[in-house]
Amino acid sequence: MLPESVDCTLELLAGADYVAERSLATVVYLALRMRRPLFLEGEAGVGKTELAKALAQALDTRLVRLQCYEGLDVSSAVYEWDYSRQMLEIRLAEASGASSRQAIANELFSERFLLRRPLMQAIDFAALPAPVLLIDELDRADEPFEAFLLEVLSEYQVSVPELGVFKAPTPPIVVLTSNRTREVHDAVKRRCLYHWIDYPQTERELAILRRKAPTAAQTLAQQVVAFVQRLRALDLFKSPGIAESIDWCNAIVALDRSELDADTADATLGVLLKYQDDIARVRGAETARILAQLPATMAY
Repeated sequence: MLPESVDCTLELLAGADYVAERSLATVVYLALRMRRPLFLEGEAGVGKTELAKALAQALDTRLVRLQCYEGLDVSSAVYEWDYSRQMLEIRLAEASGASSRQAIANELFSERFLLRRPLMQAIDFAALPAPVLLIDELDRADEPFEAFLLEVLSEYQVSVPELGVFKAPTPPIVVLTSNRTREVHDAVKRRCLYHWIDYPQTERELAILRRKAPTAAQTLAQQVVAFVQRLRALDLFKSPGIAESIDWCNAIVALDRSELDADTADATLGVLLKYQDDIARVRGAETARILAQLPATMAY
């Protein structure tokens, strides 16, 4: 059942362990009520993909994920024919003495030989509720693929020349994400509701850690959040996202630490930062400097 208000949406997402700001919950509520795709942009690791997973969990429906990449085409995203089974069918027909080529051709291009890829799976479904369709990292796909998406996002249908049009009995819940490595075409954005997910503020990130790293001591969770918030103020090649904060906190817990110290921080920076230049800049003096400032930042 869809939420009846923004407050209900906040509760719905919280039930799936997703801590959302009210602005995000508002656009999610509108996307659900208006049956419009939701387009999310933001840095990697801020929770765009997790939102789609949380929606599928909260609404007790199936998540269909299309991971985009350079060179993605219709055969990988929508459908393709099962050529190996078609060849086997031809050989069996020849062995049995079947003479009608038209009958064989009609059988070969029937739904029995159709391989449904993510977009087709999200549109051609029988049982309700409608699935959540996650089109992840659309900015990694080529622009021609965006043009193909227009029919899907506008009409919730795809065309198969041999079989006709497949149209969703009810629109799926569509979430598109982008890390903004390139601009997505305006024609796609016009069909969606848009929201930018930024790095979380201190209180929200701490609330996320309480849910995603429940075994961490309160002091450690506060130190991790304060440390990461300081790192994001630096001119790093890739600032750590929420996902890295969670991983780092869990890694420190795995080392049986209840508080953050310089040696532990330096030894585990590879969990938090993913580029050697960033690690080299932070390790040592910068780590010590940030740790020395933590008490002044922990007024929450």
